[in-house]
Amino acid sequence: MIITAKDLINKAGDLVTLPNIYLRLREVVEDVRASNRDVAALISEDAGLAARILRIANSSFYGFPSNVDTITRAVTVIGTRQITDVVMATTVLDMFDGVPEDKASMQDFWHHSISCGVAARVLATYRREMNVERFFVAGLLHDIGKLVMFLSLGERYWEIIRFSEEADVLLNVAEKEQLGFDHSDVGSLLLKEWELPKHTIDAVKYHHNYSDDGYIGVDAAVVHVAEVVASAIYASEGGEIMVPPLYRPAWDAVALPVSIFAPAVKQIKRQYDDAVELISPGNNEIGYACA
Repeated sequence: MIITAKDLINKAGDLVTLPNIYLRLREVVEDVRASNRDVAALISEDAGLAARILRIANSSFYGFPSNVDTITRAVTVIGTRQITDVVMATTVLDMFDGVPEDKASMQDFWHHSISCGVAARVLATYRREMNVERFFVAGLLHDIGKLVMFLSLGERYWEIIRFSEEADVLLNVAEKEQLGFDHSDVGSLLLKEWELPKHTIDAVKYHHNYSDDGYIGVDAAVVHVAEVVASAIYASEGGEIMVPPLYRPAWDAVALPVSIFAPAVKQIKRQYDDAVELISPGNNEIGYACA
């Protein structure tokens, strides 16, 4: 039986539905009549989310000179568009409680996703991008198609993973060979269903498979390079991960000198712990192998 990427999204169903708090927040932020107080009031309805937002506002992610002690202040200093991206990041873990439990593989998955998000954010900072949170979200979600495949394919997906390991090929290559599509195809379809911005959808879609004409946008380029960097950091510390090849057009599109990478790697390692607290506060099982 032939199965498509769209079939997997449909099969996952409600398990991949965006949280209501995020949908409501997006509505408020897009309302030109809404104020920062309106945004803060909505966030404050969820005590756990509010606590996470305050924690990240006071972390080294932002390094504000004074303590951020209210949600309204956090929204003001971070920005309404950026706060929407931060809320997306803080709720993404909770959406996939139904993924089959295999602690080692799930730990590795979230380690890689969070470290890629952090690496994308750091690279975007060096590029002086206006909203670095969008790059963090794109990096965090770049492999989200894998979770949909876990949910929809079950044991068949484990077989593809084992095939990838035994054949010593990248997982997306094994997925293409076995299914005719890969997790970047599935992930980009999911983000399209969520009506996320095109630059985020493209970053997920093209972080492995670049457009037919070879064009790669800045978001996809940053996420691609961030994945290579995050994978290399983990592998250098003895992590069992295959480092994907660097795509030259992506490297050129990022347009950063090689000299920034030594300090960038230090920042990625330092910001990782804060990112774990942002995504999953109190989760000590997602440790950074490089720390």
